[in-house]
Amino acid sequence: MGLTVVLVGVTLGGYAYYRYLDSGIDRQPFNVGASRPPETGALNVLLVGSDSRAGDNKKYGPKSQHLGERTDTIMLLHISPNRDNATMISFPRDSMVSIPECTGRNGQVVPAGLRQINSAFNDGGIECTAKTLESLTNIKINHFVKVDFTGFKGIVDALGGIEICLPKPVNDPKAKLVLSAGKHVVKGEQALGYVRTRYALGDGSDLGRIQRQQVFLTQVMKKVTDGGLLTNPGKLNAFLRAATQSVTVDEGLTLERMLEIANSVRGMTAKELKGITVPVEPYPPDKNRVQFAQPAARDFFENVRNDVEVTKSPTPGKSTAPAVKREQVRLQVLNASGEEGRAVQVADALAAQGFVVTQVGNAAPADVTTIRYAKKDAKDGPAYGDAVAARLSKEKRTPVEGKVKALVSQPYTLKSPPAQMPKGPIIQLVIGKDWPGVRVLSAIPDSLKDKVVDTSTNPCL
Repeated sequence: MGLTVVLVGVTLGGYAYYRYLDSGIDRQPFNVGASRPPETGALNVLLVGSDSRAGDNKKYGPKSQHLGERTDTIMLLHISPNRDNATMISFPRDSMVSIPECTGRNGQVVPAGLRQINSAFNDGGIECTAKTLESLTNIKINHFVKVDFTGFKGIVDALGGIEICLPKPVNDPKAKLVLSAGKHVVKGEQALGYVRTRYALGDGSDLGRIQRQQVFLTQVMKKVTDGGLLTNPGKLNAFLRAATQSVTVDEGLTLERMLEIANSVRGMTAKELKGITVPVEPYPPDKNRVQFAQPAARDFFENVRNDVEVTKSPTPGKSTAPAVKREQVRLQVLNASGEEGRAVQVADALAAQGFVVTQVGNAAPADVTTIRYAKKDAKDGPAYGDAVAARLSKEKRTPVEGKVKALVSQPYTLKSPPAQMPKGPIIQLVIGKDWPGVRVLSAIPDSLKDKVVDTSTNPCL
């Protein structure tokens, strides 16, 4: 992500230089299979930190040199459809998950089964890891980026080091990290040791290490976007060369694709980058392992999938009056999808976003979801209906005149009723079989807000 942000700051007059940089990037095929989750307009990039001991990485474990590679770090960078925020989702390496059938590195079929999540990479490489994550999240992965120990050091060194903060002195021979308490600017081995150390800081768990890694990466992003990198030709050149020579990416992540991504996220800063770990709980058969906590993990993945926001160009001659706010809209939610309980489920989601839901019920079966207002409200109804339409996923729906008759309905009790009931028209949401879902306000649910890592997080972990 940092590389694409920087690329957009380099003038097009340097196209030959682009090509030179592009020639240094290692690319691999990326074939996850025919059955994939749908596209939503979001950009999802799989980031893996390889623990390979091959080549220059031999010194980090010569005995493991010929034992393949696992992923010490698995992250999914999710950039919203409007490219206005990014969520860095970490998957603990000790998570026990269902891994689908994959083609192994030796070309043989690796059967499906319950295994530790990072074994997918060792058994079937990046494609098996992506296939596993897609099966767990139903989120389509567009690209991947892999970096090993040596490549990580090269990128950090090119940035001139990253500031960290230690709550206590650290002496961890396994991570090759020896530092006093307090703030330090780390490069090379020290930077690698900081993101690798596990038992010398915190509670010794992988979850604690993940949080430190997320803090470190927000600091990297901050330095890339706010640290004057674009105005220093020497540092810029060093960073671009190190970044391109330190990563392995998929064949679809071409130079043109990188520039396309760079232009789409050019207004994003480190403040919009948030880190979060998938909700987990102890794995009963083995206290040293974890499993996804349900329904928290399932709800989180649904939030990520549903952050679709389609912006439309203003219609010529359309009123420029202020948009109607959610708390101004009284709403009747009727279920015409045939799926039991959906009206209450949708009402709960919309009420949580501020709508004043007054009734829930059922209507005659309908294939298409509609937003309706009464004929007598023809003047104000469309604007109030638009407020509801803006909160539904996928393509924006145009409110229509005329309400349908409820087969059965009942009052809806708001958890936080307004001090004064709004006086505008009552809008009717009729849920059809094509129900697109409610677009969430954030990919991170309120229940996980206290676990978010961003630029404001205390770095002394």
